[in-house]
Amino acid sequence: MWEADKITTQMKKWILEYLILSIISKWDVYANDIITKLKKVNLIVVEWTMYPLLSRLKTEKLLEYVRVESVQWPPRKYYRLTKKWQETLDTMDKVRKELSDSVNQIVG
Repeated sequence: MWEADKITTQMKKWILEYLILSIISKWDVYANDIITKLKKVNLIVVEWTMYPLLSRLKTEKLLEYVRVESVQWPPRKYYRLTKKWQETLDTMDKVRKELSDSVNQIVG
C-alpha cells in the first residue's frame, strides 16, 4: 500500500507541472512570476524547485524562452510554451475536467 507522503508527492508533482504550464500558456512569464502566482493560491514553491523543473520542461521541448536584457537587473528568461505543448495542454485540460467530474460524482 502506498504511503500518504508518496501519494501526496505524486499528485502534487503532476498538478504543479500542469499549473505551471497553464500559467505559461497565458503569457510569456518570468520564473518569479510563476512562483508568485502559485503562492497566491497557497501552493508554495521555492526557486530551488522551480528552476530545475523549468529546465527539464525546456529539455523536453515543452518550453522555450527568450532572454530579455535590462540595465536594472541581470538578463531574465521569459518562458513560453512551444506549439506542440499547447496542443498537449489542451488535451490535459480535457482530461483534468473529465477526472474532476468523475471524482466529484463519486466523492461528492
